[in-house]
Amino acid sequence: MVGQTKNSPKSWLAFDLNVLRRLKFSSAAIPFVDQPALGAYLKRWNARVLVNDPVQSFWARALAEISNNAQKLSLDEADVVLNDAYVPGYRLKNPALASWFREVDAWWFDNVRMNIDRLPSQMSQAIASTLVMAVGDYAMSFNEATGELRQPLSTVFRRLWSIQPEPVNNGQNNTCSNKTADDFLAETPAELMFLRLPVAHASGLKSYLGRAAWGEEWLRGGNAFWNTLESAMAGKLGAPTETKSQYLHLLEETLRRASHIKTWAIAHVESGFIQSQDIVDTIASIRRVETIYTKDFSELTGTKAVIITA
Repeated sequence: MVGQTKNSPKSWLAFDLNVLRRLKFSSAAIPFVDQPALGAYLKRWNARVLVNDPVQSFWARALAEISNNAQKLSLDEADVVLNDAYVPGYRLKNPALASWFREVDAWWFDNVRMNIDRLPSQMSQAIASTLVMAVGDYAMSFNEATGELRQPLSTVFRRLWSIQPEPVNNGQNNTCSNKTADDFLAETPAELMFLRLPVAHASGLKSYLGRAAWGEEWLRGGNAFWNTLESAMAGKLGAPTETKSQYLHLLEETLRRASHIKTWAIAHVESGFIQSQDIVDTIASIRRVETIYTKDFSELTGTKAVIITA
């Protein structure tokens, strides 16, 4: 199966916002929210934002930025997170960390994960988790040749903590769910659905997530959950698919779950396997397609961004 290349962006925020400015809505449901930036911008438009992702690490980031209207991690809470962060124990509580990081770093991530559970609220835990996952991304950006330039992880955490942006308060009850997209849509009333289509893939979810899978294993405390998570997603959009027809069938089922939502904006990155016309035909089998917006990035990435409204 030919899918989107790993170097291709999954979205272009400016393009998404340019299209959404043309639509009228006061509430938006986003079934897949691997990055919270779009939802955060919609908050600035005073829309109520309801987001979801079956991946807990993505959900935690969205909770910290989209559901959060006012809270920041306090200095005392940051100190709790970093308490004895580099002190090794008898064995790692999460041995999966050793497959992602060198030993001293694995101990740091293991310890701060336990410390986060001591924070007083789910929101403070989500904010702290988001900061730690940013530290992990920082650590992974170095290799053997550049490792000597890297700062201690606790220093990086404090620096990220010190530049926490002010939460956007739009006066709305913005929500974040950790469900399959189908279950989320069936239960969510909104005026707009913004569905960013997951890339068609035949691999397991861990392979599909690539390096981002480390955050899920860190947050969940190990790597034994993957089969259970994939079983929960089986037969639903976002699960591995072998053929185009299988993928389009799952998309159709998801769209039918969203029939109660007045306006759809469906974002697709065309890279060869699933064509925009395939998506248009699937949408048209359920409701009338209004407009097709495209942005061609083929010279840079070999892909084309498409948003279809209906």
